[in-house]
Amino acid sequence: METNQLHRGRLIDHIQLVVSDLQASQDFYTAVLAVLEIPIIGTSDDFFWADELVVSSAGSPAALGVLTGRCHLAFQARDKAMVEAFHRAALAHGGRDNGPPGERPYHPGYYAAFVLDPDGNNIEAVYHGEARRSAPSVVIDF
Repeated sequence: METNQLHRGRLIDHIQLVVSDLQASQDFYTAVLAVLEIPIIGTSDDFFWADELVVSSAGSPAALGVLTGRCHLAFQARDKAMVEAFHRAALAHGGRDNGPPGERPYHPGYYAAFVLDPDGNNIEAVYHGEARRSAPSVVIDF
């Protein structure tokens, strides 16, 4: 499949993962998001969030006591080195390898790594190859 243009910031408002061990997930996501240059924005006793991602415990009011189950999330990486750093950080902070950094057949230049987070979610970092962005991100002030 050849992709000529990608749009980001117009489809997903937010994603919530409900996890079995909030501290293990916070350690994992803090480490992998740091290498992707995405800070954890806020924390509380039963959740934390970074941009569009909210991770909460089953005991949080929004979770209603139910884990989300297995999900696949793919984070954007700036380059191949960032994909590789993501993979190393994930493995060092409770993640399990689910596909080492390398080229994938999805389209030319697709370079990714896959790990399983502490709850078994398939987490990916992907670099789509050389491209020009119209803006680094969508900024919403409210």
